[in-house]
Formats: sequence, structure tokens, C-alpha cells
Amino acid sequence: MSVPFYVSPEQIMKDKADFARKGIARGRSVVVLQADAGILFVAENPSKALHKISEIYDRIGFAAVGKYNEFENLRVAGIRLADLRGYSYDRSDVTGRGLANAYAQTLGSIFTETTKPYEVEIVVAELGITGDLDQIYRLTFDGSVADEQGYVAMGGLADAISTYLKEHWTPGRSLGANLRLAVAALNAHGAEQPRSLTPEDLEVAMLDRARARRTFRRLDDAEVAALLVADS
Repeated sequence: MSVPFYVSPEQIMKDKADFARKGIARGRSVVVLQADAGILFVAENPSKALHKISEIYDRIGFAAVGKYNEFENLRVAGIRLADLRGYSYDRSDVTGRGLANAYAQTLGSIFTETTKPYEVEIVVAELGITGDLDQIYRLTFDGSVADEQGYVAMGGLADAISTYLKEHWTPGRSLGANLRLAVAALNAHGAEQPRSLTPEDLEVAMLDRARARRTFRRLDDAEVAALLVADS
């Protein structure tokens, strides 16, 4: 009689986590930073059709790295949840924390209950009336949630980019200064060798504190180019 093949639950979880991390690390990086004018999203993404950054609701933005079809499913589900909650109750009841908790449950269930985990990391950011009320939540493939302060980097060589941001980021920086910092971090640590990214290589958007309700807006190549050369 043959002996059944056995793999411990700990080994299964470790293999799943290693698989997801490797998939995420192959992707291009995304950086999210708090600025005086709002929350800035900067992604290395030359595609003009497939977005890594998008709007979820009035004051809530979404950024992701990893497999496009997987994080696109999450993005659409988040929009539907936000629209339903806002329509059923009130627009103020749609919060970044609530969406982050919903995403955490979904990712956690997928990680534990399916053979293949999602190869994604996402950020849910909610713009506050003032900078100290901004909220940035980072969610990993297993449903873990981290409440980030100031900045966050995902995908590619995220640890090296985070170290660079930790050394150079300070509160209260202007939009242009934060954009130049993000691009400098991506140039220095977004790939194995330093390079020089152009506005055409980037996807840039922000949650704009100057806007009344729908705060999300994309920055076109001309605006990005102007901010990259402007004085701090």
C-alpha cells in the first residue's frame, strides 16, 4: 500500500508566498507619496492603455503592481463596492479604510483557499482635507495591510527604492519636488542599472487637494515634463 504524499501547511504557505513575491518583483515599480498639494502616484509604465493607477471614488485612488488581469479585477470590484455603498448610504460612508479591509479579506481568502495566489500588491489612498488626515494603505498578496506614512514603493526593487525615499523624503514638499524625488528613486533603483526615465515612460496621477469632490486627475506628459524641470 502506497503512503499518501504529505506537505505541511507551513510549507504550502511558504511556497505560495515565494511564488507571489517572485511574480511581483518582476514588475515595474510604483511610488506613492504625500505632497502639500495632495497624494502623488508615479508608476513606471510606458503603456497609455493599461493603467496601474486609477480612481476608485471621490477622494480615493488605487495603484497596483503585478499581474495586470489580477489587479484589474480587484480595481473593478473596488469601484463597484464603493458605488454601491455610496448609493445605498452616503458618499461620506465610502472610506479608504473600508476599501482596504474589503481588499484584505479578498486577498486573504484567495491566498489561503486557492492553489495559486494573486501576484499583486496594491495601495489604496484616501485624500484628507489636510495632509495629516491623508491615509495610505498598502496591501500584499496574502491580505496583510500596512498603514503607510509619507511614502510607499511597490514592485521591482521596492526595498531599495523605499530606502532611497526614507533618506530623502520630508513632509511638506511641493508636488514638483515629490515628482522629482520619485523619478530619481526609480532612475537609481527601479532596475538593475541606473537609467534616465522620460515623461513618456511614466504614468503620473494625483489626488488633488484643491478639487472639491472628485479629486483624482492624471498628469499628461507636458505637465510632467514641466514639473521635472521646475525649481523646488
